[in-house]
Amino acid sequence: MALPKANRLKSRKDFQAVFREGIRRHSSHFTLRALRPSGSKAPSLDTATSQKPLSSTQFGVSISTKVSKRAVIRNRIKRQITAALHDLLPNLSPGWRVVIVVKPTAAESKCVSQQFLQELEQLLVKAEVFDGHS
Repeated sequence: MALPKANRLKSRKDFQAVFREGIRRHSSHFTLRALRPSGSKAPSLDTATSQKPLSSTQFGVSISTKVSKRAVIRNRIKRQITAALHDLLPNLSPGWRVVIVVKPTAAESKCVSQQFLQELEQLLVKAEVFDGHS
């Protein structure tokens, strides 16, 4: 199940902004990079993304060939992550930009979607992206 277009992080500039300015949280299979909703910072050179505030949280998944040389495996992991994120969307604070970096351990352990869901939920709580910070 794909994420709605409003919840996808697409442009290279958005990814770079998250990696440059975002906070980091780690788990055994993922590294979460999250950029708080803008408004507290002075406008940057990147006016296209900083002018309009985001109404929904946007996600990107970064998975390199270090995780697996086989695209089939990388795409399967990516689909499992997006399915888990789809379940978590209603509970998230709006305006965040989040990149999930997959570690090589995710391919080694035959991790199922439920474990991904729990791990992503814990990371989002750590980064305070959840509405109630439960």
